Amino acid sequence: GGGMAAEGDVELELETEPNGSGGGGDGTGGRAVEKPRKHDSGAADLERVTDYAEEKEIQSSNLETAMSVIGDRRSREQKAKQEREKELAKVTIKKEDLELIMTEMEISRAAAERSLREHMGNVVEALITLTN
Repeated sequence: GGGMAAEGDVELELETEPNGSGGGGDGTGGRAVEKPRKHDSGAADLERVTDYAEEKEIQSSNLETAMSVIGDRRSREQKAKQEREKELAKVTIKKEDLELIMTEMEISRAAAERSLREHMGNVVEALITLTN
């Protein structure tokens, strides 16, 4: 939720900028934006510059958004992993299968158990995967 407020702030800044910079203190406010259009080439250059500046600001806010998105994704992946671990924990495996894999592949009990669970207790598939 915290990121939302920051995005709003950035948008507000962008909206108020053209009026503020073009105003020149003559109090016309909104009309100031129309003025530069009379001088063709100058105005176009100016517009290009402000577009560039605005783009840069937008990029920096995109970075923040991206960071929070990545954070969300990480926690989602974390959650998915935990769910998977729960699923794997439900799989019933035979002690002899476990020992077979440990002896055959010379791996730790945890590794053997993991591969066995991932193959739903199918010792043959687990062994095949481990030998590949």
